[in-house]
Amino acid sequence: MTPSPVSIDDIRAANERLAPVVRRTPLLSSPFLDEIAGRRVLVKPECLQHTGSFKFRGAWSAISALDPEVRAKGIIAFSSGNHAQGVAHAATRHGVPSVIVMPEDAPALKIANTRALGAEVVLYDRENEDRDEIGARLASERGLTLIKPFDEPLVVAGQGTCGLEIAAQAAEAGVETADVLVCCGGGGLTSGIALALEADAPGLRVRPVEPVGFDDVTRSLESGRIERNPRMSGSICDAIVTPAPGVLPFPIMQRLCGPGVVVPDELCLRAMAAAFTRLKIVLEPGGAIALAAALYMPETVEGDTVIAVASGGNVDVPMFTKALETTP
Repeated sequence: MTPSPVSIDDIRAANERLAPVVRRTPLLSSPFLDEIAGRRVLVKPECLQHTGSFKFRGAWSAISALDPEVRAKGIIAFSSGNHAQGVAHAATRHGVPSVIVMPEDAPALKIANTRALGAEVVLYDRENEDRDEIGARLASERGLTLIKPFDEPLVVAGQGTCGLEIAAQAAEAGVETADVLVCCGGGGLTSGIALALEADAPGLRVRPVEPVGFDDVTRSLESGRIERNPRMSGSICDAIVTPAPGVLPFPIMQRLCGPGVVVPDELCLRAMAAAFTRLKIVLEPGGAIALAAALYMPETVEGDTVIAVASGGNVDVPMFTKALETTP
């Protein structure tokens, strides 16, 4: 078997670089959520992380590891919003410029926040243009370093620090076995957490969670090869709509993850309402999808306890209002 390009040592090294700046998000619970799910539910609210999502972890991990002379020339990234904000914030805190390639249909809040965090934003049509090509071209033209959202070992290592926290917090809560539901796009967070748990909490099994119609990881795990989504828009879970699993994360997920879970958009809205009502946290649809699976698709989960990663909370007011008008 080919060794993974990311190791637990890489994750621990990223954790050391992140230690002075990262927020160690808690593990939350509510008896009301337990009642809905029919089992104990623990929620890891990465919506409370810097820039409102786990993406700050990977961004800081990658940027902080660059040679200072390379870093000073500037950073480029492509993202629908959360990786964008994480990279923009990490670059600005390092005192270097950043350019972010974003889909023009990304939530207005994410575009505005990315600019406010100091980045130059370049918009593109995700149905007709290739963000990878745009990012590679701009990087070449301007001498920028490309920080990919999930196909980058240093990013995966940074996301894995979330898994180190889950392992320690689950042990504190007396949880030795559980399914860990993770909102999944390209697989950077999912694979990083899986590697961390393999080392520190082998009784916890990661399960990728995706929206209906954009279940490329679930289908890839079933077929044993990378599958692609036929389209790139049409779900409210914009943060986790990607063309296909990342080349780097997929073998890790294939080795360590259980079957994927596929969730309809309407359940994400219900989970957003439940998270706000019972945990007092704000989630975006893609950030709520793992909680949606835990609460409203209990047949897909095994064991007496389930851990759901609430990966992000960057949601526009109209979408959040729509969620609050649903029944949790």
